Amino acid sequence: MDNFIFQNTTKLVFGRGQIAQLSALIPKDKKIMLTFGGGSVKRNGIYGQVTAALKDHHFIEFWGIEPNPTVETLRKAIAEGKEKGIDFLLAVGGGSVLDGTKLIAVGICYDGDAWELVLKRIADRHIPFASIMTLPATGSEMNTTGVISRSETREKYGFNVAYPEFSILDPEATYSLPPKQVANGLADVYVHVMEQYLTTPGQSRIMDRWAEGLLLTILEIAPRIKENQHDYDTMADFMLSATMALNDFIRMGITQDWVTHMIGHELTALHGIDHGASLAIVLNGTLKTLREQKRGKLLQYAERIFSITQGEDDGRINQALEKTEAFFRSLGLATRLSEAGIGEDTIEIIAEKFNRTGVAYGENRNVTGDMAREILRAVR
Repeated sequence: MDNFIFQNTTKLVFGRGQIAQLSALIPKDKKIMLTFGGGSVKRNGIYGQVTAALKDHHFIEFWGIEPNPTVETLRKAIAEGKEKGIDFLLAVGGGSVLDGTKLIAVGICYDGDAWELVLKRIADRHIPFASIMTLPATGSEMNTTGVISRSETREKYGFNVAYPEFSILDPEATYSLPPKQVANGLADVYVHVMEQYLTTPGQSRIMDRWAEGLLLTILEIAPRIKENQHDYDTMADFMLSATMALNDFIRMGITQDWVTHMIGHELTALHGIDHGASLAIVLNGTLKTLREQKRGKLLQYAERIFSITQGEDDGRINQALEKTEAFFRSLGLATRLSEAGIGEDTIEIIAEKFNRTGVAYGENRNVTGDMAREILRAVR
């Protein structure tokens, strides 16, 4: 296991009815901006709970943060935040709303254009922010990362800022989610774990077992959610799995991959494909193309996640890859680029960009544009 420093400062407020805690969690002297996506939080009652809890606070509202938040929209929120002296942000919605809010938090403290902050990757000043999470997926409620798109140039990048002050997670908020969003969320959580788990064997028994527990949980609850999205305990497991998958707990001292995400971001930037849907396609190509360098961990994955213990090594790996793809299929997600209307021209655009910018992703830092081309061609 490598050396590491771990500190996660987010207060997690979990469970039924916890939105009422807002009145005590945010000081009354704060000038708050509430940030939202579309109108779903009004339809499911979350908006009413939030405004009731903050009836003695001063707040304004900013609506319209997209599922893949764009800097063009966030510039407007930053300008309004500066104008009105906002000194606390509360994101109400899914991970995209919170990702966008993280950029607003640093943008209010910055004199230049917000896109410069995204390109810098790390921001050193921000106003406090927190979240009420309504869609389990990104884990943004308990990590420092945000992912922002720029429509003008069809780019999408991640950046780091700070942990939310607190995040409220009420599983009942997930009851009204559209099945498509649930499917994308489950795929996102599964791939988050895989990016940290399916790398180099023998690094940490603890990290492996925690990751495997999350993978097994998602595989177990996915069909149950499809049958009954109003089961509190099942949706609580879904919500907490999303948080635990990307709050640094399962990656202490180990190598990480993130190839699938980096390629998936490009598909979203170029075609607007949902984030989780992009991952369901690309992960299969990543595992097929990098199977030799991931061989040891793939065999462990086959045994511990799918109980595949019989046969030759290659046969067991093949079965594990088939079962992984079948899982995404069971969610109703595509696993081929052609199913999403994406062709060879996009593959070349991504390969050329990776080569031109000199990136090298993956646990072995060997996934350049040429390797990305192979990954995408494996799932044409």
